[in-house]
Amino acid sequence: MNPDLNRLQPYPFQKLAKLFGEVTPNAALKPISLHIGEPKHATPQFIKDALVAGLDGLANYPTTTGSDALRATIANWLARRYGIPLPNAKTQILPVNGSREALFSFAQAVIDRSKNNPVVVCPNPFYQIYEGAALLAGATPHFLNTLPEDNFALNFGQLPQDVWQRTQLIYVCSPGNPNGRVMPLAEWQTLFEMSDRYGFVIAADECYSEIYFGDNQPLGALQAAQQLGRGDYKNLVVFSSLSKRSNVPGLRSGFVAGDADILGKFALYRTYHGCAMNPAVQAATIAAWNDEIHVAENRRLYEEKFAQVISLLAPVLPVIKPDAGFYLWLRTPIADTAFAQQLHRDYNVSVLPGSFLAREAQGINPGANFIRMALVANLDETLEAAKRIVKFSR
Repeated sequence: MNPDLNRLQPYPFQKLAKLFGEVTPNAALKPISLHIGEPKHATPQFIKDALVAGLDGLANYPTTTGSDALRATIANWLARRYGIPLPNAKTQILPVNGSREALFSFAQAVIDRSKNNPVVVCPNPFYQIYEGAALLAGATPHFLNTLPEDNFALNFGQLPQDVWQRTQLIYVCSPGNPNGRVMPLAEWQTLFEMSDRYGFVIAADECYSEIYFGDNQPLGALQAAQQLGRGDYKNLVVFSSLSKRSNVPGLRSGFVAGDADILGKFALYRTYHGCAMNPAVQAATIAAWNDEIHVAENRRLYEEKFAQVISLLAPVLPVIKPDAGFYLWLRTPIADTAFAQQLHRDYNVSVLPGSFLAREAQGINPGANFIRMALVANLDETLEAAKRIVKFSR
């Protein structure tokens, strides 16, 4: 077996199951799950209809690069959404089976094992796929702590120059998971300059880009590159998904876009990987990217929940509305693991301890004494959970 498999850590939800297994939840209360970022809003009917209408495509093998129509649809969406020149649909767009699969496999294609001790840099806390991808690509993950006193910014000075010199890939997430922070243009400029200096590739995870408040559209990586005169998207690849935007996590549909040279090599890798998108899924994907009405309604539902939940929690916990996304990142008055376990025991509400989403780096675990709440349940359930948390916190 691949010995690097032994380097993988348990997934956060495995740790949570073990933590909760030590207590018995209050059976008098209906369980409410806010620990996992799985959208619960209804899947739009027109997407289901397009999926069914595309079933005849099952008679054909799909290509790794997807149909011309699919790539053109994605390119047009990117141009509309971010106000950028129309990307080249043949060379700068590649459909993928959800951003998770692509974020993982991308490291396998990018990392050059022949070079001495390659490094992958990740934000901390982070989406654990980044770490697993690095380890199974034969690289060493290094972490940038994102801290409330820095407004959760990426402090590149945390890592010494010798680490940056060995860095081949950096994962960034904007809007961030779990804090919801959107990277500003100045931060992108610094990151691009460092990529030019050290030669690393930037993997920009934007799966939460369409969950925002009002008209405050998050700045995208391709958009930032264009504004900074980097129209070739050198060493930049963006990862996006329909899961959160369109409430279709089971569809497993997303795309990568950016540097044509890198995507050409990634497409070669994926040809051998055997991960072409189902033709029926392609049909549903085209329908989803071509409609914004359902996305606006999705945002409205989240905005309503955030407003009411924050109003309930504010008197008892230091709650801050994120820039975007559907998580609340809450500081806890006691250890995050104790808070989550006791809340589960006494009030049958599940939240995720922040320390499970992070690693100790620079002497601290930046997720400690935080919990992540995913406001994905319906309004009534979410408000009921918030009321229970208020009772528990008093």
